[in-house]
Amino acid sequence: MSDRVSIDELLERVREDLDRVEPQEAFEAAADGALLVDIRYAELRDRDGLIPGALVVERNELEWRLDPQGSHRAPEATSHDLRVVVICNEGYASSLAAVSLRQLGLHRATDLVGGFQAWRAAGLPVAR
Repeated sequence: MSDRVSIDELLERVREDLDRVEPQEAFEAAADGALLVDIRYAELRDRDGLIPGALVVERNELEWRLDPQGSHRAPEATSHDLRVVVICNEGYASSLAAVSLRQLGLHRATDLVGGFQAWRAAGLPVAR
């Protein structure tokens, strides 16, 4: 029996354990103290803008910057109880990233359904 799965199957599996949020829910969560983390690469941020107040962390640095016990953690990574909403461009890579954070003990990590594009389409704040 093979352990191989397609990326679509993997996404389906990892999302079963995530309480993914819609754009308005993410906006409200941030107002309640959740940390929004934008993992989009620089070209997309430059092209489309930023979510005000979101922490920008390149995907390849995410685990190091958000591990509350890590030597390279961001000041915002204060606790394993921190609610983290990971945001990519369209809501795919963020699901995998959120699961990775959960494996580090950030049990409230999740991601934004539809990513930054859904945030913008919902008319939520974007800074240029």
